[in-house]
Amino acid sequence: MNENVPVPQVLRSALAGLLDGLPPSQAAQAVDRLIANYRGDTQTHAPVLRDRSDVAAYAAYRMPATFEAVRAALAALQDAVPDWAPATHTDVGGGTGAASWAVAEAWDTATTVLDWAEPALAIGRELADASGIEGLGAIRWERARIGSALSLPETDLVTVSYVLNELTPDDRGALVDAAARAATGAVVIVEPGTPDGYARIIEARDRLIAAGFTVAAPCPHSAACPIEPGTDWCHFSARVSRSSLHRQVKGGSLAYEDEKFSYVGAVRGAAGAAVNRIVRRPQIRKGQVLLDLCTAEEVLRRETVTKRHGALYRAARDASWGDVWPPAE
Repeated sequence: MNENVPVPQVLRSALAGLLDGLPPSQAAQAVDRLIANYRGDTQTHAPVLRDRSDVAAYAAYRMPATFEAVRAALAALQDAVPDWAPATHTDVGGGTGAASWAVAEAWDTATTVLDWAEPALAIGRELADASGIEGLGAIRWERARIGSALSLPETDLVTVSYVLNELTPDDRGALVDAAARAATGAVVIVEPGTPDGYARIIEARDRLIAAGFTVAAPCPHSAACPIEPGTDWCHFSARVSRSSLHRQVKGGSLAYEDEKFSYVGAVRGAAGAAVNRIVRRPQIRKGQVLLDLCTAEEVLRRETVTKRHGALYRAARDASWGDVWPPAE
């Protein structure tokens, strides 16, 4: 496959091939059940993805969104530690490998995907092979039960995306601790951008800090989150392009959707964390832009940027939710 083709486009093409021949009604029924698991408080000792039709539906429904969310989290991590690149990567609970696609786009790594659903691993391998992307074709796909009994070998980077909500509280804590022990460089954890997803991220963040990690993103510090529990939650948004097949499976009509997600990226050693992070969509008004910021002073602050700020005002008009502020010169 042409190396110049954007990875998201390659993923959409691979998914189209996967779903060719699967009745849309069958995929839609599986999607309905998966949505309930994704948005709910599922705690299970069995794989959520049970068979090939489940996995195919999941791949169409979730892979593009998961890819974009992890991609955004990795971009923030790269900004914080631009000179660091992982040579090895373990994708825990990686399913069909969406996070590994994002990692392969960011770095040249030797990746291992661990998941307890054999059908997910099988389809993940199919999609990776169909991509024509060298790094994806070299992924190792291994079956493993994700929970308190999981033992991870040493690796530079550990990703855990949209997994914690499927585990019991004890298994969640054990998994984050295992990731912290295994990672020599960084751990990136992504969850749905809901109050419950944010709470799981905060719990994981606390455990990573206790294990000696420094928060690199999105927070501009490793102190306690300044959001008062129960009043709000920290989350971000990633724009996801939707193919016609994707829209058919999900029952939507728009050519895009916005994936809301919460995340933490933590590293061993020092990190060039953001001075401030924009934590809400900027509000553009006549002659001014309102920015809600999480700051290095460990507080939340609203900053008003007006035309008299010149170049900074122009930058504020172009700023996006989740960006570092002020922008690097």
